Amino acid sequence: MSIQDLHELFMKSSGVVTDSRKIKNNCIFFSLQGSNFNGNQFAKSAIENGAMYAVIDEEKYFENKENYIQVDNSLATLQQLANFHRKKVKTKIIGITGSNGKTTTKELINSVLKTHFKTYCTKGNLNNHIGVPLSLLEISENTEFAVIEMGANHIGEIELLSKIAEPNYGYITNFGKAHLEGFGSEEGVIKGKSELYEFLTESSGFIFYNSDDEKQKHILSNYNKKFGFGKEAGDLNYLVKAENPNIVVEVNNKTFKSTLFGNYNIPNVISAISIGIFLGVPVEKVKNGISDYISSNNRSQILKINSNNVILDAYNANPSSMLLAIKAFQNAELENKVLILGDMFELGRDENKFHQEIVDYCNNLDIERVFLVGEIFSKTNYSNKFISSHNYIELSNKKEFKEIKHSSLLIKGSRGIELEKILDYIS
Repeated sequence: MSIQDLHELFMKSSGVVTDSRKIKNNCIFFSLQGSNFNGNQFAKSAIENGAMYAVIDEEKYFENKENYIQVDNSLATLQQLANFHRKKVKTKIIGITGSNGKTTTKELINSVLKTHFKTYCTKGNLNNHIGVPLSLLEISENTEFAVIEMGANHIGEIELLSKIAEPNYGYITNFGKAHLEGFGSEEGVIKGKSELYEFLTESSGFIFYNSDDEKQKHILSNYNKKFGFGKEAGDLNYLVKAENPNIVVEVNNKTFKSTLFGNYNIPNVISAISIGIFLGVPVEKVKNGISDYISSNNRSQILKINSNNVILDAYNANPSSMLLAIKAFQNAELENKVLILGDMFELGRDENKFHQEIVDYCNNLDIERVFLVGEIFSKTNYSNKFISSHNYIELSNKKEFKEIKHSSLLIKGSRGIELEKILDYIS
């Protein structure tokens, strides 16, 4: 079956599903394979539970029925279908990648653009070789702009996602010390993330960039289809009026107020303002888009829990983002500051060094108590101001943790350490 024929079936379906537990009536089930599962095994049950078609790539699971579609590779077919659909809908696509702030930036940009356009943006963090195709297939024909997040932990992955999504515009939030285990080095991170800009330059696409970032300025020095924003040297310049408790910035003599905390979120806010203005969103609507955005999903959330004020940023962490969050917290005018820091994952052979650097930095801060959570942090050398636990359950039983009251807490760590669960134990 050709991709065009498959797309015709897709347009008559209720959508694509890859999880057999989430079958919808009249959907198309794609039987994907992983290290611990084989979706082909669930094709029959998917049909029985209401799927219109099942796409499989192993002959032994094929049944001689018209609702089975056998292909060479289900994942590759899903990606080809997504690319075909992307071409059909004519939607302008903005690709977003970077080491830190991808999801917040994506949601901020969408919050601004949707005040003036029909938009779509990646749900959650469906940003990999499966998530991006699924996101593209959710774009309707009348969607004007789609903001698509692209994640990667190896060189070559952003190149693949760019070829599938074919973005018209692109923005890299930053280059940081993230996924070093896969990228190999900081130079590998830059090379891998820059694959988005390489695609756009080769396809004559348009690039948004942070003109305060010398690395991005250097990479784009010979490319003209770009729009930069920065404190001084950009096509659009801004002033920071406040960072804490919430960000306030001034652009073109207009004031924009955000609910987000900390200077590390300023580039995220500025990128959304700049892209919105560039794409023709009226300034008052841009203001509303920025002020209406409230962070969720454990990302830069500001919470009140009993007598304590909590900044929860526990969805992801790497040395760059953790250091920025700690610095912003230290500079904030808050009382009785407490840090709860969880392990940072996927850092490769230097993981112990990076965790020790965080501990050494915190040791010199005017913060009375620092709680460390995780196996890697437990191996560091730390002073008496630190209390180490192997997991959030062990932390919750610490006497010093139970005594936290009338304090300001920053909770930061990688998703796998599950620090958001400690909220249930804060008194």
